[in-house]
Amino acid sequence: MVGAVFIYQAYDKESWMQNAMRQEKVTLGLTDEQIAAGEFIDTAAEAQAAGDTIREHRRSIASSYQELLGGGQFDPSDPEQLSYAQALNMENYLYLAVLGFGVTTVIYGVGAFMLVVGAALVGGGIVLFRLSSEV
Repeated sequence: MVGAVFIYQAYDKESWMQNAMRQEKVTLGLTDEQIAAGEFIDTAAEAQAAGDTIREHRRSIASSYQELLGGGQFDPSDPEQLSYAQALNMENYLYLAVLGFGVTTVIYGVGAFMLVVGAALVGGGIVLFRLSSEV
């Protein structure tokens, strides 16, 4: 029973994440055909690919945040610093999605394992009960 709850919760959270990502309408890394079909990034693999692409672009601005600032403070009126910060924010959003999808996958597995163990225990109990009543 608890395994079914785990599986339901994993499904519910995965659906919630997919819907939230679809609302953001991020299409980075999707083909023109996918975009024309109305698809958006809503899977772990797509989010990982888009996050990696943003990371490459962000590092072309500066290899690190410290290098970007050059010992100074963040200046939101500097287009380069602002672009870097926005890229960092989007990259983190996508990598958190990858993490979230990974957690739901683990929870699916735990739920399935609980169901299998529960069925095995019930089956074993029935077999032992029948064996004990025959003696």
